[in-house]
Amino acid sequence: MKLARLLFLLPLLGLFGAAATLAQTSSGAPAGKTLAEVRNLKVTILSTMLADDGIGEWGFAALVEADGHKILYDTGARPNTVLENSRELKIDLSDVQEVILSHFHADHTSGLMTLRRELSRSNPAALSRAHVAQGIFLSRRQGSSEKEINAMIAVKKEYEATGGKFIVHERPDELLPGVWLTGPVPRTYPEKNWTPGSKVQKGDSWVEDNLPEDQALIFNTASGLVMLSGCAHAGIINTLHYAREFLRPAPVQAAIGGFHLFAATDEQLDWTAEKLREFQTAQILGAHCTGIESVYRLRQRLGLNRKTCVVGTVGAIYDLKDGIQTGPIAR
Repeated sequence: MKLARLLFLLPLLGLFGAAATLAQTSSGAPAGKTLAEVRNLKVTILSTMLADDGIGEWGFAALVEADGHKILYDTGARPNTVLENSRELKIDLSDVQEVILSHFHADHTSGLMTLRRELSRSNPAALSRAHVAQGIFLSRRQGSSEKEINAMIAVKKEYEATGGKFIVHERPDELLPGVWLTGPVPRTYPEKNWTPGSKVQKGDSWVEDNLPEDQALIFNTASGLVMLSGCAHAGIINTLHYAREFLRPAPVQAAIGGFHLFAATDEQLDWTAEKLREFQTAQILGAHCTGIESVYRLRQRLGLNRKTCVVGTVGAIYDLKDGIQTGPIAR
């Protein structure tokens, strides 16, 4: 009788074992693991529209300094903007090895080759590792035209010719202790934070390009999660929802970067603000495509103020300990 019962239970034990293995190897933090925390974090915007000093442009880039490590997030719209702005702000990028590209759009990627070539003169390892999400090298078209519009296909060859390496992420990855790259973000909520009209090739078909490779950086800190986004084409709420899912359902200490809300209706902004309230969002530094009016409306709806919900400028800083610091034009 006991032998028969054991034989009956063996397949079930195998299923439980497989489930446990899956829980440990699926995307995000393994179940039960103690998550590393970032203790010191500073994010400096190097490309956006408003500028007290340096060059303003329709683009985005930011330097991340986390516990002694540096990462460049996006590279601006014009080839020289980030290089010139970093020099004017007296920021040395030559010791930055890791660069992240949030998605394929030129206003986030055009500075890559200029920076790589210029900075590698003093340090061959400068910007030699580029982190991208699955889908960034897919073929793209605008409207009915058959012309290729994804410049990243050509940039890939140029970059690799300099000795640079692309690392393609299909799921969340911890780049440094407490520093997570989301990889492609699931579209749980019906946010459509992209401009319609372009198509992307999926197999033999051409479908609407919803920027499947859009990704963000998430920092796990003792006071909550901090998000850095280029455009949040996947949706700011989808991105934060995903981060709270694969990491932990912590309050959002800060959301930084572009959120592509400049064309959002009042109803869409109200919905976004309500979700941000649910996430206990404490600070917003809205740059690039977020939109000035959108930042002000989020500030009002969330009950934040001129120190905790601010329009991003070139040189603006988010510091984990000191909060948001920006120039006179955005105060």
